[in-house]
Amino acid sequence: MVIGGVSKSFGNAVVLKDVDLAVRKGEFFSLLGPSGCGKTTLLRIIAGFETPNEGTVTFDGVDVLPIPPNRRQANTIFQSYALFPHLSVFDNVAFSLNLQKLPKNEISAKVNDYLKLVQLEGHAHKKPNQLSGGQKQRVAIARAIINEPQVLLLDEPLSALDAKLRQQMLIELDEIHDKVGITFIYVTHDQEEALSVSDRIAVMHMGEILQVGTPHEIYESPATDFVARFIGETNLFDATVISTEEVPMPGASDSGEFEYMAELDIPDLGIIKVTTVDDVKPGQIVSFTIRPEKVDISKEKPSVRRGHINLFQGWVDEPVYSGFQTKFYVKVNGNIIRVIKQHAKYYDEGPDIVWKDEVYISWSAHDGYIVEVKS
Repeated sequence: MVIGGVSKSFGNAVVLKDVDLAVRKGEFFSLLGPSGCGKTTLLRIIAGFETPNEGTVTFDGVDVLPIPPNRRQANTIFQSYALFPHLSVFDNVAFSLNLQKLPKNEISAKVNDYLKLVQLEGHAHKKPNQLSGGQKQRVAIARAIINEPQVLLLDEPLSALDAKLRQQMLIELDEIHDKVGITFIYVTHDQEEALSVSDRIAVMHMGEILQVGTPHEIYESPATDFVARFIGETNLFDATVISTEEVPMPGASDSGEFEYMAELDIPDLGIIKVTTVDDVKPGQIVSFTIRPEKVDISKEKPSVRRGHINLFQGWVDEPVYSGFQTKFYVKVNGNIIRVIKQHAKYYDEGPDIVWKDEVYISWSAHDGYIVEVKS
């Protein structure tokens, strides 16, 4: 599926701005962004419920914009499930097959297969008001995929469920995708949902796509400050490039491969070093990010390991213990650095470092990232 130059306005409000996007066949693809970023409008354009002011939408090279929603090879799962309350689970799932006037034995066999796929084979006779939220969502999924559309569109389908059920349904949704092989386009504002199930993610903001990539690429190599802040937690600073030099890549001393090591000056923090694939220039203003889980924290001054060369002393402004981890807000000169310490074993001391303790924090030059050059 290819979206080319799609723009959409409602009156004077511009909702989508020249969106280009290619989704691969069979991919689990997520549109991720905050409320109002345009992701649901883009989904509705793909489904045929909205018409763009400009642009094209093609399925396997066929322009689908002139095709009405009921004839497009795309089905949609909504937040509200949209089940027929007067029909049983079986009849809800069979609805589109009945419209096609297929033989009853064929309908029965196919519906039972799909109820088994979504683990509802024992609930065929029930009405929607007799089901839990998770069960209703499974019915909606079975009804949407029983016609085997080219594309399944999911508009925040798990938002009405509680946190634990949402996690369970997310795993089941991913398993269903693997079994049926249909292209899934999943709209969500939840970063964890998108990171955990997507083959690729498009991060949207104010009607534009800021970055498309795998979950690893989006998290580890954000393209903009917004992406860095929106995906997970991070420490993000403006910095001035002081100098750069070529250094051998780790493990590549004999291959002649090099990378750049940049020295940056972060106001009210100090001088840091970071490796980068870009040859930034002295005097440029850049944004620098380091994820909290990549920062080490200790009461004792650590020995400087190879590459672990960014070392600062500060004090704990606030520790937040969460059982499996502790998040520390560490005051270093004029900045707060967030540090996450995981507790993988019983003897990992969560409360060992407490409020007001003087601590050392450090990180490798390879763990930070220059997000973008600003000037």
